[in-house]
Parts: sequence; structure tokens; C-alpha cells
Amino acid sequence: MPGPDDTAAKDFGIGIPVKTETFFLKGANNLDWGMQDRLARIFSPKSGRTVMLAFDHGYILGPTSGLERMDLSIRPLIPYADCLMCTRGALRQIVPATAGKPISLRVSAGSTVLTELNDECIMDIEEAVRLNASLMAVMVAVGSKFEALTIRNLTHLVDMGNRYGIPTLGVTAVGKELVRDARYLGMASRVCAENGAHVVKTYFCDQGFEKVVASCPVPIVIAGGKKLPEAEALQMAYQAIDQGAAGVDMGRNVFQADHPVAMIQAIRAVVHDGMKPDKAYKLYQELARAGAKTKKKS
Repeated sequence: MPGPDDTAAKDFGIGIPVKTETFFLKGANNLDWGMQDRLARIFSPKSGRTVMLAFDHGYILGPTSGLERMDLSIRPLIPYADCLMCTRGALRQIVPATAGKPISLRVSAGSTVLTELNDECIMDIEEAVRLNASLMAVMVAVGSKFEALTIRNLTHLVDMGNRYGIPTLGVTAVGKELVRDARYLGMASRVCAENGAHVVKTYFCDQGFEKVVASCPVPIVIAGGKKLPEAEALQMAYQAIDQGAAGVDMGRNVFQADHPVAMIQAIRAVVHDGMKPDKAYKLYQELARAGAKTKKKS
């Protein structure tokens, strides 16, 4: 047992104010420690941004182009992503447990492109806990026939996530009957945040995107959407970041690129370093040439 002299407290820092730190991420200052810790794995405390790699497309599309063999197409990209967005099946099958990457787990499912999208349910919260998810992604179809169902899914997931300290990502759906303008995206993003989403994933729009971001009290990351020419995808990423987005969650514009590893590195330069799109495209070309030379030597 320690003696009295060993336990005598002396240095109380009298007169030195207790340091109070604010959390770096928008809307997250009052979250519990576990929530903040998980968000700090996804978003860089230095830049406040993230490059998420999405490859959850198969849960509604099946083996789409670029995802036929995820072990071949996705694994080489993992080191360059800040966060991986995927289903539990893909996570267990192709992501090494030693990768050290935070996971944005797709927790909603229920229909495919063969029927009506967004008629979904959500998985048990214990599955997200077992898989050590840092974020749980749920579809929210504002304006569709499944609006009420998907908002209920979101609120239930937020309740469960708050209980276990796992943040929720509200993913705004865009179906055939919905549009991608600032009015709709602003409303859908705000609805997700008002119902408790800690991060919102939505689409970029050419007009008024800065208003979408400004009116959303939590961070917004943009979806890549359909495959674009590499220069256009980098331009979109730059515009989104320049107008306030906290990152990108791209899939097809990475794994369907002519040179995926080079593309994700160019996107990182845009998101974290603020590189202009023309310079980022040159970087992409340089990395692509270097990668091609390496392949020839091997």
C-alpha cells in the first residue's frame, strides 16, 4: 500500500484555467466522446474533410461494372481511402481486418433495381457493433412513396446509434420521380439532419449547392453518382468542397476510372489539399503513367 507521502497531492494548477476544446466537425460539438471519436476517424482533424470510397452498389445492382471481383478492384484502393462505405457482406468477404479503415456500414436494404427502390428495412444495431462500424448509412427517400418508411428507419437508427455511440449517415435518395436541384437537395438534407443524422450524403448541383450546405447543420459529403470523365469528376469534387462540402463519397468515379488508384489519389489532393481541378487532373495523368510503368516492370 502507498504511504501518506506517496499519495500527497501537490500540483493542482491553481490559477490555470481548465482548457476547453471544441470539436472540429460541424454540428458535433455536443456529441458524446464515442461519437466524436468515430467521426474523427472518418474526417481528418487537420482538414476537416474525408474521402470515402463507396462500393455498396451491389446491394441493389448486383455485380455492376468495376465490382465484378471486388477483391481485385477494391482492395488496391483501400490504402488511399479515409473511410470505406460498404455492405456487411462485402466487408466480411474482401476487406482485411488489418486495413485499419473506419467503416460506413450500409445498414438499410430491401429492394433492387428490378422493383421499386427504397422499400427498405434496417439491420439489427448489434450487427453494426459486431463489425465495429464508425458510421451507419441509411437511405432516406424524401418525396417518394416510401418517404415515411425511410424516415422512420432513420429515426430508429439514430435512436439505436445514440444508445451505442455510433453516428448515423442519412443518404438522400434520388429516384426517377425526384430531381437534383438545390431546392430538393436542401430540403432532403435538412430533413435528415433534423431527424438526427450526424452526417448527410447527398448530390452536388451546379446551382445553389452552397445554400444546400449552409442550411444543413451537420457535415455534407457528396455522392459521386454516375461515371463521369475523370477531369469532370475532379471538377465536381473541387466545386463541392469549395462550396462547403466536408468530403466526397465516391464509387463509380473511382473504381470505373481508367486508372482507379491514380484517380483516388487525385481526389485526395482536391479534398484535403485544395488542389485545383486542372492540377489534380495532371496529377492523375502522372500517377497513371507511373502506375503503368510499374506494371510493365513487374
